[in-house]
Amino acid sequence: MAEIKFYLDEHIGKSILKGLRARGIDAVSVVDIDMRTAADIDHLHKARELGRVIVSFDNDFLKLHAQGEPHAGIAFFQNSQTPIGKVIKSLELLYQVLEAKDMENHIEFF
Repeated sequence: MAEIKFYLDEHIGKSILKGLRARGIDAVSVVDIDMRTAADIDHLHKARELGRVIVSFDNDFLKLHAQGEPHAGIAFFQNSQTPIGKVIKSLELLYQVLEAKDMENHIEFF
């Protein structure tokens, strides 16, 4: 059983990263892995290479999914104004309920 690991897109705040880590959830930001200015397609490929679910508000990832780009999963928040606590709780629930294999080429909408 492989646990979900997260890859936080550029616009996901440090407080979300800290909140996930405080709960024992494996999460990295684009800054952590030196991918800050990379293109969305490169983020998608890197996250897949690392076996990480991308967390984003950016609907460009939905377009890449629709084009058939393989990925390790996308946790998509439809409202960029979603409160930090709600983002953390949503991701924590996803982490508790699904396994990494369940997220392959799958999008969870929040």
